[in-house]
Amino acid sequence: MESEPLLTGSMNYDPDNNDHLEKGSPKTRRLSSVAADYCCVEGGDEDLYLQQAVVFIEDAIQYRSINHRVDANSLRLYRWYYSRIWQLGLGLTIAVVLMLAFIERPSSFSYTSDPRFRPPPWEPPCGLTEGIEIVCLVIFAIDFATKSYLIGWEEFRKCKWLIVYILAVSASVIDWALTLSMYCDQNLRVRRLIRPFFLLQNSSLMKKTLKCIKRTLPEIASVILLLALHLCLFTMIGMLLFAKGENPKQNGEWEAYFRDLPTSFSSLLVLLTTANNPDVMIPAYSLNRGYSIFFILFSGFGTYFLMNLLTAIVYNQFRGYLLMSVQASILRRRLGVRAAFEVMSCQGWGQDATHSEENVERVRVDASLQVMARVQMKSYYRQAIIKRVQQLSDGFIQWEAFRRLFDELDKDRIKEHPPKPEYNSSLLQGLQLLFCHYYVTVVGNAVALANVMCICTILVLDSEKSIAERDDYYMEVINCFFILYYLMEMSLKILAFGWRGYLSYRNNIFDGLLTVCLLVLQITIFATYRLPFPKWNPASRGLMSLWEMVRLVNMLIVVRFLRIIPDIKLMALIASTLVDLVKNLRAFAGILVVVFYVFAVLGIWLFQGAITAPGQMSVMSNSSMKNITVECGSYEQLGYWPNNFDDFASSLVLLYNVMVVNNWQVFMDAYTRYTTQWSKVYFVSWWLTSSVMWVNLFVALILENFIYKWDRSVMCSVADVERTGYETTVQLMFRLSVPTASRSRDAPNRTW
Repeated sequence: MESEPLLTGSMNYDPDNNDHLEKGSPKTRRLSSVAADYCCVEGGDEDLYLQQAVVFIEDAIQYRSINHRVDANSLRLYRWYYSRIWQLGLGLTIAVVLMLAFIERPSSFSYTSDPRFRPPPWEPPCGLTEGIEIVCLVIFAIDFATKSYLIGWEEFRKCKWLIVYILAVSASVIDWALTLSMYCDQNLRVRRLIRPFFLLQNSSLMKKTLKCIKRTLPEIASVILLLALHLCLFTMIGMLLFAKGENPKQNGEWEAYFRDLPTSFSSLLVLLTTANNPDVMIPAYSLNRGYSIFFILFSGFGTYFLMNLLTAIVYNQFRGYLLMSVQASILRRRLGVRAAFEVMSCQGWGQDATHSEENVERVRVDASLQVMARVQMKSYYRQAIIKRVQQLSDGFIQWEAFRRLFDELDKDRIKEHPPKPEYNSSLLQGLQLLFCHYYVTVVGNAVALANVMCICTILVLDSEKSIAERDDYYMEVINCFFILYYLMEMSLKILAFGWRGYLSYRNNIFDGLLTVCLLVLQITIFATYRLPFPKWNPASRGLMSLWEMVRLVNMLIVVRFLRIIPDIKLMALIASTLVDLVKNLRAFAGILVVVFYVFAVLGIWLFQGAITAPGQMSVMSNSSMKNITVECGSYEQLGYWPNNFDDFASSLVLLYNVMVVNNWQVFMDAYTRYTTQWSKVYFVSWWLTSSVMWVNLFVALILENFIYKWDRSVMCSVADVERTGYETTVQLMFRLSVPTASRSRDAPNRTW
């Protein structure tokens, strides 16, 4: 078969227009309508066409490009490459190579990152991490070679990601060789900065997100420029307003926050994040209340107007560019479906003596069933498509009908519960009718609320008591009563719904699992400490004391109270949105991992060992440490010693603390004092990247996901929200806005 790209210029291809398709023999044809003379199926060609159709449909399902080799051997290699085993192995390889940063020098293998108490960490022997890394690089080289072979030379030259991929692997191997030549004594390992690229290039959605961020940068830059102008203007006004005077007692504001230009600028920048409010205005405000106007105007316009305007711009631009990017993914699906139809239509043509245009635009039903049986996809989608194919009575499928088959991929899966068991006894029938009623769940939620309130009351009454003074008798009696009720409720629900019916509800699984855990834990308490009685406080036995076991029971009871979430529509909608966020955050979380990784490596290079504890602090007594004089609110006074760049793990924690922006000026001030003023560039860059860029993108995703779910569930009841397992993806979220999408907003749900 053809080894060149299957389609050239595929993004300009109209799936409903066949005029531009080339003619060729079955051995060399590209995606073509193919005249009768070239579409005769002989010998093993029929099976090859089926293989091609299977691969094209799998490409359509996964939104993959169809520009790849289509000969028999290449198709087998292609399916193996995208198999779950290889993709899982590749993902595991990427995770391993990223995790090496925790083991390599400086190693993070110590119980604390505090330099006052940190013992010498375990350092791996030379060659251990290097051996693991070279295995990973070999796997990446195989991945690159396979992918390049499958898409062909023409497509390879167009793909910048693959070109950078081979450059990244080559640079990593060269740096790896340098490390071994220096007997692993190389502190500056450039390949550490390259490793996050392997994560980026393995995700198409991550690439799209990165491209969207790149295109959104001009709009973001305009707001940041306005923000910088706002900062510079108020910095100049502040330096003029709080200039050094003759009276030292009135120079507090100048001395602390407006001594020079860098200090003034950084003070107002931190105020923009509200991290030093109201500390920054107190020295001036204590002298004259009119000075507060300056700070209120600055933070009011900057924090509440410009920063929120930035959020709005990021949301609007990001959504627009992601929409255009997702349109390309949906077009890929239609291309894949059309390609499958084209190769299958040869078989439909070959079964008919006439070569009319009518016969060209159809495929055989039996061939479609063979293809769908071999396609790797979710079983319920396969069943839905096969069911629709079997409903066709004339033995052939026209193009429009074939295309509409795959609209099933965009429908929600509504799960129907198994039938309830049938009982002959009138008593069992009455119990079944009673415990299938919705009000039983309401009563159960009320009982769970009462249990939590009892625990809360006892905790409040015993908050000032030590463990020895507590009387666990009443707590244990209350817990026993409620656990017996939970056990009875679970048993009767199983009786009413049957085992399969009971387990078909996700909230029942959650409820039943915690009930079983509570029962096992309660039996363990009785077996270890006997039955409770007043002033019951036996000595500790086994692994856990009585108080610890009672606390664990109470924690499980409190967690069990979350069962109320599916029964409140708005709460269920929010919980469902959070679950979908976890599913769809892989691309966004992946980019955040990349940014964290790069800045952590840079932080280690720039600031490793910069902050050291005072010489004898680790051996000083507590009374001696109290005599050390440090500035109030400083890094040293607040005891922020564990937050440093001495190893990779502590660097990640420090970057997270700066991203939260609470007291982030303390870290910036400390590294400015211990190194140079230029260290502020690093911290400000991280603040812009994490808090300004990524957090706003995260807000955009939350808004889009919630609006999407809200629009779809306005007409749904609580039961519908519980029954529906939304298959929400980023493509599906934006599909409703795509002109080429064949699915309307009111597309019906699929019922099983």
